Amino acid sequence: METKIGKLGFVLGKFYPLHKGHIHLIESASKQVERLIVIVGTLENETIPGELRYQWVKETFPNLEIHHLTDKNPQYPEEHLDFWNIWTKSIRKFIPNNIDYVFSSERYGDELAKNLGAKHICVDLDRKEFPISGTRVRDNPIKYWDFLASAAKPYFVRRIVIYGPESTGKTTLAEKLAKYFNTNWIPEFAREYLEKKTTPVELSDIPLIAKGQIQIEEDAVKTANRILICDTDVLVTKVYSDHYYNTCPDWITKEAYNREYAIHLLTNNDIPWVEDKLRDRGDRREEMFSLFKTELEKARRPYRIISGNFKERFQKAVEIIKREILMEENEREN
Repeated sequence: METKIGKLGFVLGKFYPLHKGHIHLIESASKQVERLIVIVGTLENETIPGELRYQWVKETFPNLEIHHLTDKNPQYPEEHLDFWNIWTKSIRKFIPNNIDYVFSSERYGDELAKNLGAKHICVDLDRKEFPISGTRVRDNPIKYWDFLASAAKPYFVRRIVIYGPESTGKTTLAEKLAKYFNTNWIPEFAREYLEKKTTPVELSDIPLIAKGQIQIEEDAVKTANRILICDTDVLVTKVYSDHYYNTCPDWITKEAYNREYAIHLLTNNDIPWVEDKLRDRGDRREEMFSLFKTELEKARRPYRIISGNFKERFQKAVEIIKREILMEENEREN
């Protein structure tokens, strides 16, 4: 059993985002004190929501005492003459008792500890254990994917939709892309739902299909590796609802237009039609393709048209994902 050097320890951070360097800091601190308190300090104008970062830390350390500080405090000593007193008051709202040790990986830890009447222990100041910073991860999460905390990864997953009318090779392409990029893919929920249904499809089925599609997407993103391949999305549900019933529930339209995706790969209908019991409109393929394309443009979604035989479609999709989704992040840093 490890000997504890003190009763109460404290870690303060933005965790913007939570990465393995932060985890190393917190784990190192928790081994050295009987009780460790972590405060997640966030501001409203930061690009990653503070509440989300707070939840990431709680999820990663369920057995520790985690607090969320949202005071609009100055971020650097030169911003305010009373900087350290302001921060001390904020911290004392959560930790009124004496603090034995402040743990940090920053030089400001000495002054923070002094103002709290504690000793400072600096952990990996030179980033030798984990050569990373929150800024680098935030600016380029795809490149530094392996440094991200598991709890934070779903937020940064780039979602790619294989999108288009029936019998255009979407499922085949989705499966192959997921295997190639070593990640998850999600099937078309409507097909699974309708295969089990013993009566004809009705307007009342549309909300159930939409909810099911959204749910399997949100489940799959939790364990996706950088990108998630979606064999359709709720925008497809809207297209078919409008087409067959001349209406669509408002909440589905809102979801269809407001959900965020990195890109849609619109599959062209230049491959042979394959008949099955759930497909129709084989004689109206151009019309259906135009409907799908129009909806993408109304939703202001970035998209690329994928044409050719199955091999050509796969090669083109891989090239687009590498160049426009994965390499996009690398180019931003250079």
